[in-house]
Amino acid sequence: MAFVPALFVPSSTLAQPQTPSGYVGGAEPCMRCHPKQFEAFAATKMGAIFLKSPRNDKEALACEACHGPAAAHVASAGAQRLSPFIAFTKRDPAPAAQRSAACLQCHETSALPRKNWTGSPHESRGVACSDCHSIHAPDQKVLSKATQAEVCFACHKAQRAQTRRLSTHPLAVTSLASTAKMTCSDCHNPHGSTGPKLLIKNSVNETCYTCHPERRGPFLWEHAPVTDDCTNCHTPHGSANAPLLKARPPWLCQQCHSGDHGNQVNSGANLAGGNVTTTNGMQQPGAAVPRVQMGGRACLNCHVMIHGSNHPAGSKFHR
Repeated sequence: MAFVPALFVPSSTLAQPQTPSGYVGGAEPCMRCHPKQFEAFAATKMGAIFLKSPRNDKEALACEACHGPAAAHVASAGAQRLSPFIAFTKRDPAPAAQRSAACLQCHETSALPRKNWTGSPHESRGVACSDCHSIHAPDQKVLSKATQAEVCFACHKAQRAQTRRLSTHPLAVTSLASTAKMTCSDCHNPHGSTGPKLLIKNSVNETCYTCHPERRGPFLWEHAPVTDDCTNCHTPHGSANAPLLKARPPWLCQQCHSGDHGNQVNSGANLAGGNVTTTNGMQQPGAAVPRVQMGGRACLNCHVMIHGSNHPAGSKFHR
């Protein structure tokens, strides 16, 4: 297979740095056996730099800048892959820390900070950069809003199942890719975070407020579960109860509000028509259920400003 010469500049035309011991230097020796990888890599932004116009001695090593010294590998016609040579494949014997260290040579600088990677949940669980990123691919799935979730769901299968529920955020997996409004990295920073659950902000609420600023407040009348943590009531990855509620009202509300008022509304004891149901909300045999009672079971029919109210008379979130 003939390789297109325009895809890279031969190392002979570049200022030649001194090749370190164990390295072959330049891309030509690798290209002889790996033409397909070269063709794909040359079409990437990173490949354009390493193969055409390296900016320093490290980049001038081309393949070996990431894969490590390959002199023994080339001399043995591919039969030997001596440490610290890194293949970046699923069967690569190089540990995740070594594979990621190759990337962090460049991607932990002030221009490309990954300051929270060390000690992050992904790093501490043996995830390497190459487990999510495909460096030789011109179009990386993990960098596209339309396909990023596919990469994340390869490991996060519980979250994948949740996004198939009735009520979800508009991810690419739950809507047409062309109309997808968000993806995993809109809420999570996979490289590490100072907040919980790899969130992009320091708390759950601050993360939610990036898209839902109208819920931030401050309000004259605050609702404690809302100001504490949005996930007290919502399941962000998906729910059977719209809008992303952990349970349907009034049962969601009664997890905290278990006093007489909630029980009476559920039973009908304080509604016109009297108590026509039992205390657990079941209809008595032969009894008609008034419309007002059925409507009264939805707390939000009355408590419409449940996220907080600025009305002087809004202490019960009625207005």
